[in-house]
Amino acid sequence: MSDSLIAEILEPLQSMRLIDPHTHINPLQPASSTLADILGYHYYTELAHSSGLPRPRIEEPGLSPKEKVGRLVPWLAKIENTAQYGWLLEMCQVFFDFREERITEANWESLYDQSLKKMQTPEWEQTVLETSGLDQVYLTNDFDDPLDGFDTRMYVPCLRTDDLVFHLTKPAVRERLQKSSQASPGDAASLKQAISRLFDHFKARGVRACAISLPPDFSPAAVSNSAADVVIAKAFGGKDLTADESGLLNRFVFWSLAEFCAEHKLPFDLMIGVNRRVYEGGVFQGQDLFDNRVSLIQYKALFNAFPTVTFPVSVLSETSNQELVSYSWIFPNVVTCGHWWYSNIPVYIERDTRGRLQAVPQTKQIGYYSDMYKLEFALPKFAMYRRILAKVLAEDFVTGRRWSIERAVTLGKTVLRGNVEKIFGTCD
Repeated sequence: MSDSLIAEILEPLQSMRLIDPHTHINPLQPASSTLADILGYHYYTELAHSSGLPRPRIEEPGLSPKEKVGRLVPWLAKIENTAQYGWLLEMCQVFFDFREERITEANWESLYDQSLKKMQTPEWEQTVLETSGLDQVYLTNDFDDPLDGFDTRMYVPCLRTDDLVFHLTKPAVRERLQKSSQASPGDAASLKQAISRLFDHFKARGVRACAISLPPDFSPAAVSNSAADVVIAKAFGGKDLTADESGLLNRFVFWSLAEFCAEHKLPFDLMIGVNRRVYEGGVFQGQDLFDNRVSLIQYKALFNAFPTVTFPVSVLSETSNQELVSYSWIFPNVVTCGHWWYSNIPVYIERDTRGRLQAVPQTKQIGYYSDMYKLEFALPKFAMYRRILAKVLAEDFVTGRRWSIERAVTLGKTVLRGNVEKIFGTCD
């Protein structure tokens, strides 16, 4: 395979401006303030911890940003082989004019000081957006987020619903729902009314999707109002629910969310298969893992019941990706979406991308999202994906199927941005 062919395809993909359809950005402080915001990303803290750095050394209360970076830097030598280290180095080279090939104990302080000067400039956020080529960044907003104080055309609201579905048994979550909806649910009808008000609030501020992450054992199903009334009254009355009752409440709320997505014509992003707190001694956000018990057959009833709702689906393993490819092949409302979390490694991205491009209609693929917490991560993550995409297009389509370069590039642009606008719509 000619490197020049890959480069010829990559160049127009690199020059594209992007919409990032799934992030964890705080729109009130979207860019990093210090290098600790970057090295504090869970990928680095969990890899350093896994390599031997004790958790208390990473998460000591009152630790200054520079001290935290100083504690993490010696462990970078152990993770230089990883894709995540490659992201870090690319960020430092592009954003902070770092000219060395490794970040070491000998050079990190000068890098820290140089990065701090740039991050403290008033235009830093805009510099990162422009350098990264980002036109819009989609958020994951708590259901009670007031959505005030930021430009919702740039930072696009998305309603994250994990707490509503899985944590209504917690008093604090019920109080948040009551306050944000100005309602006091006591049965199925009043709970749906409260959720409806949340959708109205988000819709008025340009929401583009509803989203949730789901455990391997969750199976959506319709629950009647009469069956839900008992457990809702019990939960909002402050009484403990049995495991079966909690499951029924979870399913009722989830199904109600799908109904409101249908009503409001919103996609429902499903991130399927994560187990929480597998490694209980892990660092913050470094405790969750997947397993292979999950199957999309568990979502058969949902996909059949809501043909007008588009479900962009993210999965965590290659086995699940093949199943997702098959479901998107068959179901008009199922869309392959990004390369989530533990799948966000070049070897997995390349194999999963090949499978999707070879089997799924090109209009039903959202190629990539960054999942980032700070804006600086969009640049290296999307760069990684674009390089892989260009390689797959060159090998499988230009060489393998004799497509023209222009035709291959058009396909790449479709999965990079075109489908994001088609599936989620454009913001006014």
